[in-house]
Amino acid sequence: MTPVEILVTCEHGGNDVPPQYADLFRCDAAAAALDSHRGWDPGSLMMARCLAETFRGAFYYSTVTRLLVELNRSLWHPHLFSEFSKPLNEKARLALLDDQWHPYRTQVEKHIANSIAANRQVLHLSVHSFTPVFDGRLRTTDIGLLYAPSRPTETRFCRVWQTTLQKVEPSLTVHRNAPYKGVADGFVTWLRRHYSDDQYIGIELEVNQRFTATESVPDWKKMTSIVNSSLNSVLVDLFFRDTEPQTGLLLPQ
Repeated sequence: MTPVEILVTCEHGGNDVPPQYADLFRCDAAAAALDSHRGWDPGSLMMARCLAETFRGAFYYSTVTRLLVELNRSLWHPHLFSEFSKPLNEKARLALLDDQWHPYRTQVEKHIANSIAANRQVLHLSVHSFTPVFDGRLRTTDIGLLYAPSRPTETRFCRVWQTTLQKVEPSLTVHRNAPYKGVADGFVTWLRRHYSDDQYIGIELEVNQRFTATESVPDWKKMTSIVNSSLNSVLVDLFFRDTEPQTGLLLPQ
């Protein structure tokens, strides 16, 4: 059995603005956007860090606001830069990419390439949170599991995880490929194009921000515990049902 390695990333862990770009965000509209769901994914960093620690996974994250440059978008995407950073001239935008976008994605890509070269299958969990209300409409999803339906391993993984989550906490509404489509442009989508289903499993975990106002609220800690517990069950069920977990992915003690 090919060893499985967990990789956890968090692209929208904060709303920090590096000092050299502070002038772009001095207006009231920019300040409001920074503090909103547009500026970051509240709670995502706490959950991602907990997952990485629990399952002994490699962990990469950013706390720089997505309004400066969107790490989860391709270079061609029209929303790579926000209305606050788009006015930068071409030279400044390229410098921004060299400062933020390229280093983040390159380190993750190198880690995956090295793991696959070492004959390990990579389970990549990209952790996000989403706003409960979007365009005036209330979202009914509590937890979303995003994947590519064309990839059998990802499909099976998310089906089992959905069922397990609802067993652990029946009050939760868990959807697959909602509130977003798993094949929309993003870092995980880009990585899938470079690796086969038996080399790379890319899952985006989306958790409703209604459970958190800050990362210290009890509901968010409970949600983190639910996600951890359910994921542990899924890993055992899918990867270690017929074998002892002596090699490969390390489960928590």
